[in-house]
Amino acid sequence: MTTDTEEPTLTIDELAARAGVTVRTVRFYGTKGLLPPPALGPRRVGHYGQEHLARLALIEELRQQGMTLAGIERYLRRLPPDLSPRDLAVHRAVVASWAPDAVETVTRHELQRRAGRPLGGEDVERLVAMGVLRPADGDYEADLGLLRLGVGLLDVSLSQEAIFAARTVLIEHARAAARELSQLFRGEVAERDARDVRSLSAHMQPLVVQALLTAFQRSLKEELGEWLTEASRESGAG
Repeated sequence: MTTDTEEPTLTIDELAARAGVTVRTVRFYGTKGLLPPPALGPRRVGHYGQEHLARLALIEELRQQGMTLAGIERYLRRLPPDLSPRDLAVHRAVVASWAPDAVETVTRHELQRRAGRPLGGEDVERLVAMGVLRPADGDYEADLGLLRLGVGLLDVSLSQEAIFAARTVLIEHARAAARELSQLFRGEVAERDARDVRSLSAHMQPLVVQALLTAFQRSLKEELGEWLTEASRESGAG
């Protein structure tokens, strides 16, 4: 596995396996310029990193939402060129939020393929506890919209209790924001035709999600910055 700062170490076969696509698909996206070229190692063997994996996941999410290849190309061109894998993962989460809830029954093997990594017994238990998975006659019912998030949380050094508390806070505030925004928009469309209302809703949902995400990211950055500043002062004073 690589991190944001490590050198690319995945072969094209490993990248394809982690992303759940074929090697042919990876090469096709590369020829279209949707994926940056790999780093060339000894004997000119291409190596891929987390940026390739995150960008590939975003491309596949856009494709699953029904976007054409030309539409995907336009979407990616509008992104800043220096986005980190984490930034790309955020964009993928926003895109995934446009889709309806998707719960699918998968085998343990398919679950690991979708997760993009091996999952031990304890990992699966944590995903079940988070509500991402539910056992179903030897297989699992997986909330595909939450699976990537849940897998990412497996590597976070937070207790299960802290994760549940954070989830509760986020859900409560998200519902409050959604309720207030819904009331605001209702006032604007009260006199419109039902067809116009549905059209406006379809266009507004991704915009509102992106706006909320951007506002939350900035607010969280400010809060963490203040926290780190205070911690540095206390450490210096001690």
